[in-house]
Amino acid sequence: MNHSLDTRKKIRQRRRCLSAAYSACAAGRAARRVASLRRFVTARTIALYLPADGELDTMPLLEHACSMGKRCYLPVLYPLDHKRLWFAPWKPGDVLKPNRYGIPEPIWTSATLIKPWALDLVITPLVAFDSKGNRMGMGGGYYDRSFAWRRKRRHWLGPMLVGYAYELQKIRRVHEQPWDVPMDAVVTENTLYIR
Repeated sequence: MNHSLDTRKKIRQRRRCLSAAYSACAAGRAARRVASLRRFVTARTIALYLPADGELDTMPLLEHACSMGKRCYLPVLYPLDHKRLWFAPWKPGDVLKPNRYGIPEPIWTSATLIKPWALDLVITPLVAFDSKGNRMGMGGGYYDRSFAWRRKRRHWLGPMLVGYAYELQKIRRVHEQPWDVPMDAVVTENTLYIR
């Protein structure tokens, strides 16, 4: 079996087996860690994700960010650019609709979308990560393609990319590919890993 596929399968299963009580506690602890980051404090625009498949819940962080007056965004699949993510404003209580993959997205217009480089902080989902900030996603490459421009930058790197995960998702090494975009940090319920 393909090593990456096997790793994804095992970690996703372990993540889904966590109790609701542990998951809720972990989400609160991770949210407090992110909220203590200088980049979070100074950020005006923050992208997050809505959890699926046992992912660490971002709702405590999203609610806190909204309460501080930060503009929060969720990723959307832009119809004219099928391989990259754009970001639409969203706050708790706003209506969501399923995209072509059945993933809930905010209702948006072209005028409300922003491109990845317009964000200050991006909280990314992941399946696995290593201590060097390498991220293994679901395999679609959407985040890597959307932030590929960062690999060519030397001075201004745009938004801080923060992986958001349970500690159990840390592995010894993510085998990097030339197109992978590493995270600047990864936050878990127990630790802040900075690259």
